[in-house]
Amino acid sequence: MCTTPPTKNTVKTALQSFISSAAWRWFQKAIVLTIFSLVVNHLAKRASFPGSESYRFPIEGFLSSIILCILIGIIAHFNFKFYKKKYFSKKVEIITIVRLMASNIGYITLMYIPVNIIADIVWGGQTVFYYLLIGLLLTILLSFILIGLWYAQDIYNLYKISIKDAEITIESGAKITKLTYENILCFYSENKIVYTVQKDGTTITTDFTLNELEGKVNDQLFFRANRKIIIHQDAVDQIEKIENGKLRIQLKASIENNAIAEIYISRYKRKAFMKWFQ
Repeated sequence: MCTTPPTKNTVKTALQSFISSAAWRWFQKAIVLTIFSLVVNHLAKRASFPGSESYRFPIEGFLSSIILCILIGIIAHFNFKFYKKKYFSKKVEIITIVRLMASNIGYITLMYIPVNIIADIVWGGQTVFYYLLIGLLLTILLSFILIGLWYAQDIYNLYKISIKDAEITIESGAKITKLTYENILCFYSENKIVYTVQKDGTTITTDFTLNELEGKVNDQLFFRANRKIIIHQDAVDQIEKIENGKLRIQLKASIENNAIAEIYISRYKRKAFMKWFQ
């Protein structure tokens, strides 16, 4: 029985699949961390300098660095997954990113101290508070930079999804409709019924209240103008200043219902609205 060797296209396809997979990203991280550990540990002590007469491969420091990097990678991975599910799935804000990075630093600090004490015991060393503190500060600094670089693209992709491609499920009796944010003009309430207005002017009733919708949608795109309406940022056509510091908003699409042909913003919400819109 003869077998034909794989063609160039098969090998190319397999290589492209591997490069686009999550395994490739972990492989890249492993290579970077290995090189980083080698460089740092060779520069840490004079006896570890390449070419030195008393050169000795820093096996203890190298293995300790690899273990530390693996633990930091696990912490960053699961912390990002948690934030992605709980916060970033709805919207991506600077304050949430700051909290993500701050929580990473907190977890790394809690992990670093006992791991280093255990490592010193295993390698027969002595824990010195000064070096422990310096090592912790350097680890936090480098972790902050590397984690930020590794997850910057993921956070940016989530931001684009939350702004453009995000969907909301509209329930109306037995019907369930999925709409993307960019196709929604506004939500408004009339006679205790809440309507979803699409860009083409068609309306869909929903079982949600405006308060429930306000909690579901991305507040970077939607604004609760008053107790009767939530508007999309791209739906605003014209803003006019009127008496008593109020604003009159005209939407882009023509709406058959005169109740939302013009929207009024109170002077109390004017500042928040202009900050959101700009």
